[in-house]
Amino acid sequence: MVHALRGVDMDINPGELTLLVGPSGCGKTTLISILAATLDSTSGKLSVLGRDLPHLSNYEKAAFRARNVGFVFQQFNLLPALTASENVAVPLVINGSSKRPAVARAKEMLALVGLADRVDSLPSQLSGGQQQRVAIARAMIHEPRLLVCDEPTSSIDAKTGQTIMELIRKVAVQPDRVAVVVTHDARVFDFGDRIITLEDGVIANDRRTNRVGANGPSAAAVAPFASNANVDRLDLSAIQSPLSVEIGRSLP
Repeated sequence: MVHALRGVDMDINPGELTLLVGPSGCGKTTLISILAATLDSTSGKLSVLGRDLPHLSNYEKAAFRARNVGFVFQQFNLLPALTASENVAVPLVINGSSKRPAVARAKEMLALVGLADRVDSLPSQLSGGQQQRVAIARAMIHEPRLLVCDEPTSSIDAKTGQTIMELIRKVAVQPDRVAVVVTHDARVFDFGDRIITLEDGVIANDRRTNRVGANGPSAAAVAPFASNANVDRLDLSAIQSPLSVEIGRSLP
């Protein structure tokens, strides 16, 4: 039995970039999987964009993800047989759009991330940084209210990683959007408005940085948060212990 998380009690706010940091195996990916409704919890409170996720059916969770969640994967997860624009169009097609307008909108998104000249390229014809840009465009095309990025800089060089984080800030940090980035790459910490550190499944530290988010400066811009690592256990096989997470409570 693996206890991936043992202490989770926090709110995540819109209009700022929240970084979940810590060493590999500390529970970061497990936590964002729960937040994005791809891993179920069986007890405790989990409110995401005003929805009580544990009480949704599997169909309702799938519909919630399709409408509200954009996910940038560590390994890009682009479909190799589709062009860049076709990959980016996938969320719109899932949400009921016909292919032609979806691809047209995808080309606009690719232009926004600097890939206007690669819209017809296959993933195999793109560099790692370009593939990550496609992945970000795909995650953002349906205007999700929750963007989750899992190690977005781990498969690319340092310079490209800086460019990717600048792009994530540009497209994701909005007053009506929650943006969470999981990383153990200390080189990108300066891009966060808030840094939550996990160690061995426990919230070890929760602090704000000096950066000003989309909602303007915080009165506690440099003050550390009080860590609320006071729950007993989050069990992967049967998530039994209290889980208290609220995301985007001020969004409409």
